[in-house]
Amino acid sequence: MDETEFWEIIDSTREDAEGDPEDQADLLVERLVRLDPEAVLDFARHFEARYNRAYRWDLRGAAAVLLGGAGDDAFDFFRCWLIGQGREVFEGALHDPDALADLLDDFDEEIDGDGEDLGYAADEAYEHLTGVVDPDLGLPPQPAEPEGVPLAIEDEATLAEHFPALWARFRGG
Repeated sequence: MDETEFWEIIDSTREDAEGDPEDQADLLVERLVRLDPEAVLDFARHFEARYNRAYRWDLRGAAAVLLGGAGDDAFDFFRCWLIGQGREVFEGALHDPDALADLLDDFDEEIDGDGEDLGYAADEAYEHLTGVVDPDLGLPPQPAEPEGVPLAIEDEATLAEHFPALWARFRGG
């Protein structure tokens, strides 16, 4: 599976789920079980590589603005959700996290920002196909700390300063 096919699967399941991350995860599993186990592992590698690329302080700060805070689990689930938004939003956010203010059509804290189930879709599909847990994907482990300069993500003034567009649009500042 190449990168284009990975993003096509992400995009089509998001569109079919009408943006609901839980429904998208269910549709993703349904789509992946139609593939062979090796293709599911390829999908998992693409997902995990992007998940690790998004382990950055600036994205954690953007998540804190959107979610009203971003503890460790919330940030993990946010990164899964961000991948689920598709290539344009994901790559745009990596380029400039504040650009999420323009990249996102809307953001509802009740359903958006938590893509935990998306992170398990490939695992679930692989286990369904093979009856065993997926093997190690052979990717480097996630670093102990996010990449970049640490931000005081609990400080609203810091978040407003670093993410002015996101803050203005989603926090009314």
